[in-house]
This record gives sequence, C-alpha cells and structure tokens, in this order.
Amino acid sequence: MKQYFVYILLCSDNSYYTGLTNNLERRLYEHEMGLDPKSYTFKRRPLKLVFQETFRNINQAILFEKQIKGWRREKKEAIVRGDWHLLPELSKNRM
Repeated sequence: MKQYFVYILLCSDNSYYTGLTNNLERRLYEHEMGLDPKSYTFKRRPLKLVFQETFRNINQAILFEKQIKGWRREKKEAIVRGDWHLLPELSKNRM
C-alpha cells in the first residue's frame, strides 16, 4: 500500500516550508540539491526536516498539508515539538 508524507522543513532563514510527497527521501534530496531554482527552498538552504506525518490516503494527506500551510508559526512549532494538545488553544482568534 502506498504511503504519503506531509513534512515540514526548517529553512536557513528560520522560515518553514510544508510539503507533501510519496517518497520523502527523494523529495528531501531534491530540496537540498536545489533542483528547482524557482522553488521556495532554493535560496533558503540548508534545510532541516523537523516534522513528518505518514498517511495511507492521499486525500487525507492533501487536506492535512493544506491545513498546516494555513497555520501561523506557533501552531506549526507546536506539532514540531509534538505538543498536539496545544492546538485548540492556539486556534483561538487573537485579539
């Protein structure tokens, strides 16, 4: 059965990149080698894999990737640390 990975990279400029792939090792290699000069990560290397989640259903993986991409930094950092329990509090609107 095929697996899909949603991953977060920490870039050299301290920003995060969130992606989706069915071959994490190959995709990390592509990011690090800078194979696409137009990609977000090209000028932000070196990169560090800080989070990955595995899915068996591509649609669930796509939904999760889109969800994370919409999150602010604090929520991304919470899942990187494994602090999933903080997500409800971090999801509340800031005033």
